[in-house]
Amino acid sequence: MYNEYDNEKFFEEYGKMARSRGGLSAAGEWHLLKPLFPPLEGKTVLDLGCGYGWHCAYAVEQGAEKVLGLDLSRKMIEEAERRNPDDKIRYRVCGMEDYEYPESAWDCAVSNLALHYIENLDGVFKKVYKTLKPGGVFIFNIEHPVFTSGVGQDWAYDDDGRPKYWPVDDYFKPGERVTHFLGCEVIKQHHTLTQILMGLLNSGFELKAVREVEPPEEMMDIPGMRDELRRPMMLLVKAVKR
Repeated sequence: MYNEYDNEKFFEEYGKMARSRGGLSAAGEWHLLKPLFPPLEGKTVLDLGCGYGWHCAYAVEQGAEKVLGLDLSRKMIEEAERRNPDDKIRYRVCGMEDYEYPESAWDCAVSNLALHYIENLDGVFKKVYKTLKPGGVFIFNIEHPVFTSGVGQDWAYDDDGRPKYWPVDDYFKPGERVTHFLGCEVIKQHHTLTQILMGLLNSGFELKAVREVEPPEEMMDIPGMRDELRRPMMLLVKAVKR
């Protein structure tokens, strides 16, 4: 799978983002994602697309005994090892489609802003279900279908450069979307809400929570951030292996 995160320019620009500099507290979804985590004391946690390892470190802070962070990007894994090292965390360069998913091995699986790069989402859901222990929890944050189906994934602007509305096209046509992000061409995969939720149910999961992200008001007050953050960007889901 193509991996723009090992592109030097892209990786440098990614490092300038608020979430890259400030960690979980600087991520607009964290106030909604954090409450979805189950108690992690003595548990094992798998992070699919771990990035800088923020969620791996959080799992250890909450008492997790073993954490594995996977990311396709070597640069991301190197940064995770530098920023969030811990004896209980192992980082590994590996795409989530390539991981072996041992049966009934993990108590919790988490994936933050990575699944929208995956074409065969159903296949990943089935593998995650297999690798979770009975009662295991799968929490993920994926780009919202209204966002991935957005025209250019950006606002339509008036003559003065102010956002007018969020245009959507080809919503019911899943598949590849090419957009520009952080000055680079980025390839994503669009999945409808039906595909995401029914994919989980058909894999055997029980849905426990579905949240559409609205950033906290204090983030809206940051100069220049209101138009950025009020986009329909993210969908949070918590599912349990029955």
